[in-house]
Amino acid sequence: MPFEVLTMGRVGVDVYPLQTGVGLAEVTSFGKYLGGSPTNVAVAVARYGHSAAVITKTGRDPFGDFVRAALDGYGVDSRFVGTSDIAPTPVTFCEIFPPDDFPLYFYRLPKAPDLDIALAELDLDAVRDAGIFWVTGTGLSEEPSRSATLAALAHRAKAGETVFDLDWRPMFWADPSLARAYYAEALRHTTVAVGNLDECEVATGEREPHAAAKALLAAGVALAVVKQGPKGVLAMDRDGSAVEIPPVPVDVVNGLGAGDAFGGALCHGLLSGWDTRRTVSFANAAGAIVAGRLSCSDAMPTEDEVDAELRGASLAPTPVERKA
Repeated sequence: MPFEVLTMGRVGVDVYPLQTGVGLAEVTSFGKYLGGSPTNVAVAVARYGHSAAVITKTGRDPFGDFVRAALDGYGVDSRFVGTSDIAPTPVTFCEIFPPDDFPLYFYRLPKAPDLDIALAELDLDAVRDAGIFWVTGTGLSEEPSRSATLAALAHRAKAGETVFDLDWRPMFWADPSLARAYYAEALRHTTVAVGNLDECEVATGEREPHAAAKALLAAGVALAVVKQGPKGVLAMDRDGSAVEIPPVPVDVVNGLGAGDAFGGALCHGLLSGWDTRRTVSFANAAGAIVAGRLSCSDAMPTEDEVDAELRGASLAPTPVERKA
């Protein structure tokens, strides 16, 4: 059976300090978690009961074994997790200075295994048949992952929902000025684009939210989702109708997993046939829940938890906003 959600791209091990408000030089203990944005999205999707898998690669090392075991434990199919000999499985450290400072330190040099995904290694039937196919901007940053990602998008040809997480990480690009052209090529083959203001500016040159959304729609997508941090979320359909969702109040513990939780919840809404307002409200609340927790993958909420958060924030949609 086709997967309901198939993601492609970054994977690794997140090593998070168990003390907050201090730098890594002073931290004395850490927690180890599954990481990588598209991997976390697959975990979040599985938490809602959907079938999910991730296309990625690890190194040939114990952390690679951990990645596979963690995916299996979360109910995410690991059959498309390959092994590369070019480098060890990436490790990412962070510092936690709530409410809005979470520096990341990526250990992905000289090149991460998940950027070593080649077109010949892809199961293109699985890509085409998945209910949702999810790719990221990081996957475009280097070959052979760039060509494999673009070829997978072209092969899928917008069959089902195809989501492009703009996911801008300039440190992964040898020449960041090349990014916009590759982003434009990816957008031609996607139905949904998701990004914050910085990412939208990289993709379109526009930073004002409505202008950025319109530019994403003009680039070929049917739904543009612009995340604005403390100002909430803007979503715009191809017909120009816009939905603006206010932020959900939260005492931030670690903001790093919120975007991945948002992505998994967005997929859940799309698969459930909800309208845009219901889908984005749900995704917004899911992101807030994870922002209030320490880890990313371990912190992904259930549907009941998100609905409770919406009720508590008085943002629950009325019955007519739910698809019958």
